[in-house]
Amino acid sequence: MRKSILLVALLGAGFVTPGMALAEEAAAAPAAAAEPASPHTVTYNIGLFSQYVWRGMTQTDEAAALQGGVDYAHSSGFYLGAWASNVSWTTDYDYMDSNSLELDLYGGYASTFGDTGIGYNVGLLQYVYPGTGNSGAPDTDATEVYGALSYKWVNSKLSYAVSDEAWGFDDAEGTMYWEANADIPVGESGFTVNLHVGTFMFDGEVGGVDNDEYDYEDWKIGVTKAWSNGVKVGGHWTDNNADKDFWPEEMRDGQFTVFVQKLF
Repeated sequence: MRKSILLVALLGAGFVTPGMALAEEAAAAPAAAAEPASPHTVTYNIGLFSQYVWRGMTQTDEAAALQGGVDYAHSSGFYLGAWASNVSWTTDYDYMDSNSLELDLYGGYASTFGDTGIGYNVGLLQYVYPGTGNSGAPDTDATEVYGALSYKWVNSKLSYAVSDEAWGFDDAEGTMYWEANADIPVGESGFTVNLHVGTFMFDGEVGGVDNDEYDYEDWKIGVTKAWSNGVKVGGHWTDNNADKDFWPEEMRDGQFTVFVQKLF
């Protein structure tokens, strides 16, 4: 999600030679116009995490996760991206017979309201879990639309499911996830304190049981350290208040995660 540009200039000077006249003539000529900056940006990221935690719950049964993505952005504010991670919950809980990958495909538009410094971001996100689903199990794939507002180091985002089935829930259209985040820089040290709180609000009804029985809140606190070469390391603690009658213990447990990531 990041870009680096390298410019190298090599200049030499020594003693007077016939070529010196040419150099002086070139110096007197108007400087060549600089090439305009490209409106297109393509960036990459890859990271190794001690586990994959999403919305306060482990997706890999506390096992390590390799994650990476690619993003395209246009200077107009339009963007597209793809991101992937290994997962295990789809087979751990018998939603799928074979699957070990989550693939997220997304696109949207991000900009600011004039000179206010307030940013906004709207888009569409498709979760894809390639593999073979178990007969009769609800689809794990999901589609969300989202909108977010940000100011300096704080932001808030609302995601809304528009697919009928989502993450193994039937009749899930209308399910929402609201979150607030603060990424607080610690001076010029490269350290950032990361704070998060969210609430998952499930919609629909299956077999006479309301999906909202699965509602829960989650929270996170963490610290990251970033360097100018794109390397980032960090750790965070996440927890939730999911109902023990509806969620397995492994997903309700508090989780500590550490990671190392490289941004290109």
